[in-house]
Amino acid sequence: MAEIALQVDVAASRERLLAALDTQVGLTSWWSTGIDRDGEDLLVTVPGAPEPLRLRRERADLDRVGWRSVGMYPPTWQGTTVTWDLFDHPDGSRRTLLLLRHLGWGPDTVASVPAAAGGWAEAIVRLKDYAQSGRPQPLFVPDGHSHPGVHAAAD
Repeated sequence: MAEIALQVDVAASRERLLAALDTQVGLTSWWSTGIDRDGEDLLVTVPGAPEPLRLRRERADLDRVGWRSVGMYPPTWQGTTVTWDLFDHPDGSRRTLLLLRHLGWGPDTVASVPAAAGGWAEAIVRLKDYAQSGRPQPLFVPDGHSHPGVHAAAD
């Protein structure tokens, strides 16, 4: 079964990364300004999508943040899981090793893995930059959604 796995070294604490992965301000600062919640479900609006991604939070602590795709969009994500594992840096500094895994791709969805991996690679770079600098730089800014300090590109 296919899997996406990306690891980065982040000059930020686990606490700061947890806030970036599990709060409204954090998520809208690196992923999409179109973030809403419905109970434990994270609704992620991306431009051009027919509906938000629906990810159910299964865990959120200083060791792991885990989401399960429970929505209909994108159909290739149905039943997949996304985990973010946070590890102390081996050098004892306040750095964190962050491991992203997107698992559970079915045989009929494997062709979608390269595009998803590319999207996650872009997102994890923005997450790292936000966690280190505090500067918002969301990957997606859907129409009608903005973030304080982020200016939409001029046409």
